[in-house]
Amino acid sequence: MATIDDDTHWAERLERRRRAKVEQFRDSSQSPLPPRLRGEAFPGLAYYDPDPEYRFVVPLHEHETKERVTVETTADGEQTYVRWGEFRFPLDDAERTLQAYRPDRDVERFWVPFRDETNGETTYGAGRYLDLEPDTHRTDGEWVVDFNEAYNPTCAYNYAYECPMIPGENWLGVRVEAGEKDFPADPAEPHGHDR
Repeated sequence: MATIDDDTHWAERLERRRRAKVEQFRDSSQSPLPPRLRGEAFPGLAYYDPDPEYRFVVPLHEHETKERVTVETTADGEQTYVRWGEFRFPLDDAERTLQAYRPDRDVERFWVPFRDETNGETTYGAGRYLDLEPDTHRTDGEWVVDFNEAYNPTCAYNYAYECPMIPGENWLGVRVEAGEKDFPADPAEPHGHDR
């Protein structure tokens, strides 16, 4: 079960990161946005308000056998990950589970993609991602799984990017009204994946 998080400054840090992302998307030459949506044409990014009910401090339940899995991408390609373990947390009166993947066995960070019942309504249709880094998301042997940090894949802003799709085992049958909402502009012509 989730434990109480005594970090009282998480929401302030979250807001700072959101502001920095807005600036980077709007002004940087490294922005994932197509050039026509940068600068003064930038439509902004939309977020749910920070909500501590979507922030969990939980152990990672490592799988005894860490299988390599193939994930399809938005451009009909494939990427491989190591299915390392799972996070269990209470949401909407039931225990939910999300698989945590590593890009490779020697990398400690986790990619936790998910779909939920807000997709295609208030959030990006193909789902969202969480990235968990050991330096910033691990405390006393447990991990901070914070859906307020959920973000859109780059293909939500620009269909020129190839993004890994959400594995079916990480589809949550509940609404997750936290994190980044759908991008408020049409990024460009799609490759053909579901928006």
